[in-house]
Amino acid sequence: MERENCSSVTEFIFLGLTDNAENKVILFTMFLLVYLINLLANLGMITLIRMDPQLHTPMYFFLSHLSFCDLCYSTAIGPKMLVDLFAKNKSIRSYGCALQFLVFCFFVDSECLLLAVMAYDRYKAISSPLLYAVSVSSRVRSLLMAGVYLVGMIDGLINTTLAFHLCFCGSNEINHFFCDVPPLLLISCSDTQVNELVIFMIFGFIELSSISGVLVSYCYIILSVLKIHSAEGRFKAFSTCTSHLTAVAIFQGTLLFMYFRPSSSYSLDEDKMASLFYTLVIPMLNPLIYSLRNKDVKQALEKLKNKWF
Repeated sequence: MERENCSSVTEFIFLGLTDNAENKVILFTMFLLVYLINLLANLGMITLIRMDPQLHTPMYFFLSHLSFCDLCYSTAIGPKMLVDLFAKNKSIRSYGCALQFLVFCFFVDSECLLLAVMAYDRYKAISSPLLYAVSVSSRVRSLLMAGVYLVGMIDGLINTTLAFHLCFCGSNEINHFFCDVPPLLLISCSDTQVNELVIFMIFGFIELSSISGVLVSYCYIILSVLKIHSAEGRFKAFSTCTSHLTAVAIFQGTLLFMYFRPSSSYSLDEDKMASLFYTLVIPMLNPLIYSLRNKDVKQALEKLKNKWF
């Protein structure tokens, strides 16, 4: 369809999670609590890493950026979703929808690649601990993060531009609680094959690069750990990776379920539940995973508590 034949859509309307009044109260209470924990935990993690000199290492530098990504994409979606649970008018302006999707796509892609960078960091820390500070220097860390954010921004801009140049000449109701590509493609009257191909190619490349980076790094980590003679040394070396492996498994598993399952098995209800999990629950879990199992973070918290109280 030619662009000039498209009617101008100035706003979209979210159908949201549920129309049941009792369920709305339960969902609002539950996800308000989740979002507040997410907000406090990620802001707390960033602040703690900035304030404590003991945490001024490459690992915690990347962890602070992980918390930043979690905070940004969950905040782009969470508050609006919570307000819409009780709002009569669940509309969002088209440019607001585009901005929400851009921020979401940018930071989710960045987190996806950041998890691979963090795996590389763990490999360097375990394989050559004496040269760790040199091999993952401040300049190297900055370049890695610049590359991560650049790829995230490019993918976000491409997908946002393509999605919001589609024709929406029928309904403007999005059967979702935020502006994501799959429900937008469903209400478009344009040919969406180009969009689907671009999503598959670019996001597929990002996912493949991230998962490959993690797998290769952990293969080298296992080889390095096997060279350690004492069982205690092996356990101590590999225990530093458990939090990262947990975060990777939860995040990548959810994304693969969301975007790489066959279209014949696609369900909007399943999509909403999975989206709730990775837009609100995962950002809450990440700082908890890294703080509950991390001796350095616990010590930093203890020092901060003694200093203030």
